[in-house]
Amino acid sequence: MKLWMKILLGLFLGVIVGQLFPNFASMIKPIGDLFINGIKMLIVPLIFSSLLVGVCGMKDPQKMGRVGLKTFSLYLLTTAVAITIGLGIGTLMKPGVGVELGNASEMRRAEPQPFSQTLINVIPKNPIKAAADTQVLQIIVFALLFGIALNLSKEKGEPVIKFFDGVAEGMYKLTAIVMEFAPYGVFALMAFVASNYGLAILLPLVKVLVGVYLGCVIHAFFTIGGTLMFVARLNPIRFFKGIIDAMAVGYTTASSSGTLPITLRCAQQNLGVSNSVSSFVLPLGATINMDGTAMYQGVAALFIAQAYGIDLTLGNYVTIILTSTLASIGSAGVPGAGLIMLTLVLNAVGLPVEGIAIIAGIDRILDMARTTINIIGDCMVTVLIAKSEEELDENIYNKLAEI
Repeated sequence: MKLWMKILLGLFLGVIVGQLFPNFASMIKPIGDLFINGIKMLIVPLIFSSLLVGVCGMKDPQKMGRVGLKTFSLYLLTTAVAITIGLGIGTLMKPGVGVELGNASEMRRAEPQPFSQTLINVIPKNPIKAAADTQVLQIIVFALLFGIALNLSKEKGEPVIKFFDGVAEGMYKLTAIVMEFAPYGVFALMAFVASNYGLAILLPLVKVLVGVYLGCVIHAFFTIGGTLMFVARLNPIRFFKGIIDAMAVGYTTASSSGTLPITLRCAQQNLGVSNSVSSFVLPLGATINMDGTAMYQGVAALFIAQAYGIDLTLGNYVTIILTSTLASIGSAGVPGAGLIMLTLVLNAVGLPVEGIAIIAGIDRILDMARTTINIIGDCMVTVLIAKSEEELDENIYNKLAEI
């Protein structure tokens, strides 16, 4: 049985057990708490190592300066647009309104710091302390700066880069291991939730699912398709035809990194992107470009805030956009990583992390959609950069009209 099936089964069995055996549900809640702790354990090393390795993939200083700036700017811009779409859908659909969590709304909520202070604190005074306190923005900024410094160190920095490459691979495996325990954690948490709050908790999940998929469709056709049409002056239909294999593999595997070989082949053979551009931009995108993940975080954060009866201010919305955009940079392109990154967004605005247990049951279905959007975004940015660098063979790109 696939992992996502196990998690979905754990969710429904948890609801049944919670309704029939409330005392037993309270006894097994610590299993769910262990799973939440396991997720929290991954955050700092996963973000730091995967982001550092992505930055260190830029070897040529001139290309790092020119193409790197374009890549980062486009990735961050499209991600910010995606999270804004997600927040808009969450605001209009209100998936968490009407969910009664009783005393869950009384959970201690951390006071979010002012947005201006968040900007001031992005440079960590002490990176070790930032890691210990899970200050995600500070960790991301330090990883970016350290990665650039290692590249400038050339051969002397190679051993450190190789070390963190090994750390990143280890963290990907550890993420997979932790996610194997997700069905049991979700079962325990949902049993406890159902025993306390009843079956009404499941109905809004349909709204979350519809909201995320609707946001993905809007972002794909309007943001990405519109950019290709009006900015690059390219036919978006030919673009989607060219990457259909990568989209299919990404949807079924829910892994941007696992789909990377297919994405590279589609970009080079079907879209006419040069090997040098595609080999630089796409691997970096698999690490730092998470449009779909950011959009999902926007919908999920509003669902959890509404479910717990917490009103968010305009400053909280801005903080969610900034945190989701930057946190997506450190989100690994492996199944389940988006669920882990959601904890960062919740922490940024003081929302209860326990709320992710409610969404975890349908996370795999959401993950399939957001991974597909991540891959589409990677390919779009690659095409734009290739055209700006005059490394896009438009004869190959336009030949797709004959397919």
